[in-house]
Amino acid sequence: MFGRRDLVKLVIPLIVEQLLSATLGMADVLMVAFAGEAAVSGVSLVDTINMLILSVFAALATGGSIVSAQYIGREDLENGRRAAKQLLLVTFALSALVMLVCVLGQRPILRGLYGQAEEAVLQNAHTYFLITAFSYPGIALYNAGTALFRSMGNSKIPMFTSALMCASNIVINAVLIYGFRLGVLGAAAATLFSRTLCAAIVLALLRRRTHLIYIDSYLRWRPNFSMIRSILSIGIPTGLENGLFNVGKILVQSLITTFGTAAIAANAVANQTSAMSDIPGSAIGLALITVVGQCVGAGQYAQARKYAFRLTGAAYAMMAVLNAGVLIFVNPILGIFGLSPEAAGIARELMIFYSISCAVIWPSAFTLPNGLRAAGDVKFTMGVSILSMWVFRIGFSYLITAMFDLGVLGVWIAMVIDWIFRAILFIARICGNKWQQKKLI
Repeated sequence: MFGRRDLVKLVIPLIVEQLLSATLGMADVLMVAFAGEAAVSGVSLVDTINMLILSVFAALATGGSIVSAQYIGREDLENGRRAAKQLLLVTFALSALVMLVCVLGQRPILRGLYGQAEEAVLQNAHTYFLITAFSYPGIALYNAGTALFRSMGNSKIPMFTSALMCASNIVINAVLIYGFRLGVLGAAAATLFSRTLCAAIVLALLRRRTHLIYIDSYLRWRPNFSMIRSILSIGIPTGLENGLFNVGKILVQSLITTFGTAAIAANAVANQTSAMSDIPGSAIGLALITVVGQCVGAGQYAQARKYAFRLTGAAYAMMAVLNAGVLIFVNPILGIFGLSPEAAGIARELMIFYSISCAVIWPSAFTLPNGLRAAGDVKFTMGVSILSMWVFRIGFSYLITAMFDLGVLGVWIAMVIDWIFRAILFIARICGNKWQQKKLI
């Protein structure tokens, strides 16, 4: 169903999009570093919460895009369009509710999670959390819209809108942080503006009837509960998986706050650079949603498995090259963040450990299971991910740091143990046939 040229045309823009997304996150940290380590640490703490919330929105987007991709594979475009509209309806309702909860409850949320952090770190976190919460509807609708374009095999529009988001965010960051010296406030305002702008553009582009999937009108909405159930049958398990995964990360982040501000800052920088290391695997994982979803919709399960392994292999090749580059240039990369010698030393250790582990294990643990999700086998991926997260990443984080006094490195070792467990089970699952028995539409 997909030739080599089709796959290249799909994957390359996705890689560029993921690169821009990672660059955006890194640019925020770099520019906020101008205001000091307390500012970097505050933004890092809130970013962990934001990742939890955005992962739920991304899960909904995944559910909608899988349903649409399977309808496209079945050549039932009318129902694909209906599913797209239901996705936007559910996404907006959920994101508005989450925004309201976070705006009203941001102080008790932060104090409850990170009460042990220094007061200067918490003050920066309060500012960043309050303003970025207003961007949730924008980024949720943006994610849903770009996921729909990917389900059609159109990855260029997500790439170009991601470029616009990145450019506008960096320019406004520069003006507000360096020009007006607003620090964390400026970074949050830039995030709010760029997300809202790009959401409006994506929604406008979805109105074009030249696309396979388009929205006939934003003025007429009627819930279709059958399609909403199909979307949520993917979105809820994926959301639980992503949500509990990020809850675990927050708990681990809370452990890291006990190691001091230098450890928090080093962890924040290593997290940003690790996002760059994951780019090929993340991009190809998004491509798997489209490719496997359309194959399953057409009933071509043998092709679905073939593409899952072929694209995961491509992710391994690309990530090996990229992470080799990170290892070679680790010191120049660290130099641009302006960390203290103590924080830089911790960050260097984390980056080296992560790059090696990422190239060897990450694609099987995180790229490959997207093929299972696209086939509707989301309960299995959810069960494996939740079990692995809580037993290995969280449980072993506390165990390793307590027994071996490794500090933040112990947390990252536990994370890689989590990856190994996932990879073994996901490879075994896709080699079998049970995933082919899941029906979505």
